[in-house]
Amino acid sequence: MQEPIISFPSFEELPERFKLHETIAQEHYLVNGEYRKWNGAFHDVYSPVRLQEGDKLVKYKLGHYPLLEEKQSLEALGAAREAYDLGRGSWPTMTVNERIAHVEHFKEEMSKQREEVVKLLMLEIGKTTGDAEKEFDRTVDYITDTIAALKQLDRDSSKLEHSGGVFAQIRRGPLGVVLCMGPYNYPLNETFTLLLPALLMGNTVIFKPAKFGVLLISPLLEAFKNCFPAGVINVIFGSGRVTASTLMETGKIDVLAFIGSSSGANALKKLHPNQNRLRSVLGLEAKNPGIVLPDANIELSVQECLLGSLSYNGQRCTALKVLFVHEKIKDEFMELFISSLNKLKAGMPWEDGVKLTPLPEDDKPNYLNGLIKDAISKGATLVNETGGETIGSYFNPAVLTGVDSSMKIFHEEQFGPVIPIVFFDNIEQPIRYIVESNYGQQVSIFSSNPEDISSLVDPLVNQVCRVNINSQCQRGPDNYPFNGRKDSAEGTLSVFDALRAFSIRTLVATKDSSQNKELLNQILQGRKSKFLSTDYIL
Repeated sequence: MQEPIISFPSFEELPERFKLHETIAQEHYLVNGEYRKWNGAFHDVYSPVRLQEGDKLVKYKLGHYPLLEEKQSLEALGAAREAYDLGRGSWPTMTVNERIAHVEHFKEEMSKQREEVVKLLMLEIGKTTGDAEKEFDRTVDYITDTIAALKQLDRDSSKLEHSGGVFAQIRRGPLGVVLCMGPYNYPLNETFTLLLPALLMGNTVIFKPAKFGVLLISPLLEAFKNCFPAGVINVIFGSGRVTASTLMETGKIDVLAFIGSSSGANALKKLHPNQNRLRSVLGLEAKNPGIVLPDANIELSVQECLLGSLSYNGQRCTALKVLFVHEKIKDEFMELFISSLNKLKAGMPWEDGVKLTPLPEDDKPNYLNGLIKDAISKGATLVNETGGETIGSYFNPAVLTGVDSSMKIFHEEQFGPVIPIVFFDNIEQPIRYIVESNYGQQVSIFSSNPEDISSLVDPLVNQVCRVNINSQCQRGPDNYPFNGRKDSAEGTLSVFDALRAFSIRTLVATKDSSQNKELLNQILQGRKSKFLSTDYIL
């Protein structure tokens, strides 16, 4: 009898750390520095980890969170606007050093919640122990690095410029009220790469967590409440169609910081009545290809393509979502690819060595199987026998060959463990794919031939924003720019760039005259202004 691909535990078989004897009742939201209790409807949160009860799989309830309505969203907006106070509030007018002190305090308090947040990353969205720990630690490191970058930015601005008979001090100032909405696949890290730079630059924020990975914010609410002045950070819960739409319709959101789908971002932007005044910082979908050339190192290429396609079950915008493999090496590549895939361990997030875990979205297996059926009906071949096999919330990776442009999987971002492979004999085929794609985030090239790599790099850097040589697509390191062309992004994120994305260059200037120089000296020497200052942060 064939062993099942995956086995779900009973409640009794759960490791003690993951047994919730009481569900997490998130019944408050944070507005204007105070918890407000919600007495309306709630959304139940279930783990992708199913529980075995007899011969049935049942959902494992983790807790619930508020489904706030328009009124509560507007309360958060009012608090954020009051804290900003048209740029006159204490937060936007603080010195950089003062804001840094608040964020460092938050980082200290956040670090105390590592174990609880990591546990909820595993239970809520199915991340493995290693991936969950890495996401938390990388987020803390990101805060540290962002603070260091801001200090350097302020040092570079702590002087007066003189040009054309004009003295000026040039700094970066905040933009206003930011609506921050992160993604469910990195609900901590990618959300905080928006949230913390926005706060550090003096903006006030309304933060609505993603549709999954909501409860893991609960352990951090106290830190938000205690580490920032009232109204600077407001945390609301609920449906984006209700909360975010209400906020955008007011026209009083100055920055939309959003990671998700381009359709979702476009719908929100269209609701804003003053779109020319709206700044958008967007991380959207991608369909990153991997191109394996005939002289590639097969073992390395397979390893990187497998990781690129299936890290966190392929639920990453930077995942390799279509592979182009040259005809000359297709047999060797496919044999090693399938044998390597078959060695990947499927299981629960906490199991040692596990690589494939259950999916958080209930309807995702049906969607993925729909893509497979569409492709097979149009001539594709399902290569691995157990590809697409579904047990509860688990979907076994499926490898498709013979994929072409007539199939949905060729164009749509699957955001899951389905791997379409296209065999090619003319390099124009993958290049044409990239040129005609709606997306332009990254590409991976696998080759050991410097001429072939060079001939691809030069045109492809004008189509995507990162070309990876003999490695999978990825975001990091965090000091490198992370952006995209076409429908893949708007704005650039990195430790360096995010500070600029949430701010604008502004200056104070005066003509070079003895009277004005004396005036400037009095302001600077008396430390009468926080903007006009030559203080140097150490």
